[in-house]
Amino acid sequence: MNRSSNRKGSAEPRWLGPVSPNRVALISPISAARWLLIIVAAAAIYFFHGFMVPVLAALVIGFASWPLYRRLLTHVGGNTTIGATLAIIFIVLFIVIPISIGASYAAREIADWFRWAVEVNRNGAPPPGWIIGLPFAGEWLGTQWTRHIGAPGAVGELAQLISGANIGAIYHGVLVAGNSAFHIMLTLLFMLIALFFVYRDGASFSGQIDLLGERIFPTRWERISRVVPATISSTVTGMTLIAIGEGIVLGIAYWIAGVPSPVTFGVLTGIMALIPGGAPLSFTLVSAYLVANGSYVAGAGLFIWGSVELFIVDKTLRPRLVGGPIKLPFLPTFFGLVGGVKTMGFLGLFIGPVLMALVVSIWREWIREVKIADVTEAEQPSDPEVVLAEEDLPPVRKVSGP
Repeated sequence: MNRSSNRKGSAEPRWLGPVSPNRVALISPISAARWLLIIVAAAAIYFFHGFMVPVLAALVIGFASWPLYRRLLTHVGGNTTIGATLAIIFIVLFIVIPISIGASYAAREIADWFRWAVEVNRNGAPPPGWIIGLPFAGEWLGTQWTRHIGAPGAVGELAQLISGANIGAIYHGVLVAGNSAFHIMLTLLFMLIALFFVYRDGASFSGQIDLLGERIFPTRWERISRVVPATISSTVTGMTLIAIGEGIVLGIAYWIAGVPSPVTFGVLTGIMALIPGGAPLSFTLVSAYLVANGSYVAGAGLFIWGSVELFIVDKTLRPRLVGGPIKLPFLPTFFGLVGGVKTMGFLGLFIGPVLMALVVSIWREWIREVKIADVTEAEQPSDPEVVLAEEDLPPVRKVSGP
């Protein structure tokens, strides 16, 4: 009975057609595994894209500070857990806390600027005396101030023209951004947690990446794996840390010279120092402001101090930290800075230039490989022409005529 029912059931038509005894997979197992891996990676990026910024920041800091971390491990007997804990404590004390304090002061001063802009937009304001006192361009700037800023409502029209939003919405956005301390602290917390595991498990994880890299780029991975850490370390050390140092030193100089909002101008100088030529432009403009405002000694002293500090940094400090200046073009640096801020916020100031420097370095490596390949092909001798000797020729048969 069971056999007959089984035969009867097997004779019923199937949804996808009859069963073939020699079945062949529609998709090979390797292709299926690759597509499954792509789908899982895309889903992971979609669900965890909010953590990409702190993870990238942790990787950048880990790459840049890895030589110092290895020295720290030698003093703790190679214990990665203790070494990672001490490294996180040092980063919080010497990097996170000072930057947080400076950013909070700068946010307050920027909010004061916007309050002043709202007041000027409501009532108008005459051009300041230091603008009129500027040599050569003071009179023209005063006229432009009266036309575009000094009249009631002119600041709002200018903000609407530049940003597409009214000044009230911009002011509200600045206040909301300044009060979003919880989001910033949460991002920093995730970054520190990720950085702890980068320090603790970085060696084993880099070994696994090397295994995958050799499979993906079997002939290029060894060179790329050397270029990536060196580029990140030199970019962070030669651009970011030195820019932070220049912002702090020149910010203190601004405070001594009596510049209003010295913290904000120090932060802006540090940001401008990421761009080639940005730091000299910053302290030169501030020095010109002091001179136009009547503080000739303070303006001249600030300009001399900034020039000496920049000379010392570029000629002594930067070569020792980096081993030479970073030859990153202006345009990629600028795009990395602006794109990083637009995409990742404050942390993009540091991540954007690093990623752009990494792209430029990989591009240069590929161009270098192409040039080496061209030179190698040019140096190889061409194939000699095959000249057959008379004895190597086939015998010629004489054919008689008709």
